[in-house]
Amino acid sequence: MKWRLFLGLFWVMALEGSAQKFVAEKSVITFFSDALIEDITATNSKAVSLFNRQTGEVAFSIPIREFQFEKKLMQEHFNEKYMESEKYPKALFSGVLQNFDGSLTGVQNVKAKGKLTIHGVTREVEISGTAEVGNKITLKSKFPVKLADYKVEIPQLVFQNIAETVDVTIDITYKPQ
Repeated sequence: MKWRLFLGLFWVMALEGSAQKFVAEKSVITFFSDALIEDITATNSKAVSLFNRQTGEVAFSIPIREFQFEKKLMQEHFNEKYMESEKYPKALFSGVLQNFDGSLTGVQNVKAKGKLTIHGVTREVEISGTAEVGNKITLKSKFPVKLADYKVEIPQLVFQNIAETVDVTIDITYKPQ
């Protein structure tokens, strides 16, 4: 159902003026867990995204299995034990940038307001960030995600290895479609 909503948003955005549509050219999504025993970082460059310069609508899909870790065992545990990526293969966001003016160039402070789905749980969110507008558009943000809000369970045996809240950083560059 959520996937259909995501595809529906892509379809609506595709029907609007092509000069306003932008597609992700480059995406880097990272998360960082600052825990008592060890820090964990993972990076994903396989996100797909569309952005409408006129309306500020944005949608993206992040394949969970594409997060790359320094240690192979961490990646395996992340996919099998925590994120259950077979059952929940993607994280999704669809929303609108508030305080965004597509007619201006340069850096703008924006807030994305919409729905974030992680681990099968959808929540309304507001995420602060920046939009840099020129020939291309770059959206950047860093925000916390509380794992319990998305029903990602941390076993008691490893609670000191994984932070309850992780920092997510998004850096997506769009080109005109």
